[in-house]
Amino acid sequence: MGFSCGIIGLPNVGKSTIFNALTSAKAASANFPFCTIEPNTGAVPVPDPRLEVLSEICKSEKIIPTQILFVDIAGLIRGASKGEGLGNQFLGHIRGVDAVAHIVRCFDDPNIIHVEGSVDPLRDIETIDTELILADLDSVQKQFTKFEKVAKSGDKTAKAIMEVLTPLEKHLSSGKPARSYSGPGSDEAKSEVFSTLLTSKPTLFVGNIAEDQLHTEPNINAPVTALDRLAKYAHENGAGLVTICGKIESEIAELPREERRAYLDELGFKQSGLDQLTLAGYKLLELITFFTAGPKETHAWTAKRGTLAPQCAGKIHSDFEKGFIRAEVISYEDYVPAGGEVKARELGKLRVEGKEYQMQDGDIVHFRFNV
Repeated sequence: MGFSCGIIGLPNVGKSTIFNALTSAKAASANFPFCTIEPNTGAVPVPDPRLEVLSEICKSEKIIPTQILFVDIAGLIRGASKGEGLGNQFLGHIRGVDAVAHIVRCFDDPNIIHVEGSVDPLRDIETIDTELILADLDSVQKQFTKFEKVAKSGDKTAKAIMEVLTPLEKHLSSGKPARSYSGPGSDEAKSEVFSTLLTSKPTLFVGNIAEDQLHTEPNINAPVTALDRLAKYAHENGAGLVTICGKIESEIAELPREERRAYLDELGFKQSGLDQLTLAGYKLLELITFFTAGPKETHAWTAKRGTLAPQCAGKIHSDFEKGFIRAEVISYEDYVPAGGEVKARELGKLRVEGKEYQMQDGDIVHFRFNV
């Protein structure tokens, strides 16, 4: 698997509630800051109706979905970049994830303490962004010290990195995250510099809403509510937004799986908020799903968009990559109407692809190899 999405936010915004619902955990979160100290992790299956269809065609004994690892990271407060609260742990844990789901509280409840004393999504986002940007500034300044002397000696790699660090420092100092940097620098140098930066990670906003907001569409043109303001901010910053009622999702997670669909129908939803979050995280990480299918199992596999066939083969077994010969591929759109591989092959829908083939979402594949 190897793909992870960190759940971040201020204390008591609903991070652990949503995480526990995501992983169908039973533990209730405590009503005080820092009830999450060590990051909890949970592998969450990515909902994909194609699995059921393929399994039915192949008469598979079992189905194995693809997964994303969600990490519930301890809440931070103002001063985290200087070590306040659990800041050091927070910053360390967030460096280890591939993307970030930022939970923002959009509901009022006098029984749930807000660390800042009131509900204000934009202030809460600014608090976390400020701490992450300050931590990134410290990282950039350390890299500046490391590469400045080397660059003056004529080292080409160090000079290329300095061409990024100087304008990036100004960018961060103006309060902007690294992911919005569009200044000078080669792709290689940017990749080197950004690899350690917290604000370079792809980010998705998650509005935690009340039950009475479930069917309310946010209005970004006339923002009145907390959810409206969050939606406008996400839109203006080119970020995705998913709305979730943590309380309802917790109730759904407690139900037997066979009863969840009926409850969602009663609420008027095709998907749970958590399914939407998982799919949004999958999209945020720029992942695709390819399949292997047969009588034994229908198996979904995850790869970064653009991954070549041999590397995808290696996700199944290292020998498949080492001895890769070819990939026999049928797209989902061709496989299903044909009713399976035999007819698809007869219709000329099976393609033989080599080492330079980029696996596509929905490919059903059989790898040929020799070790």
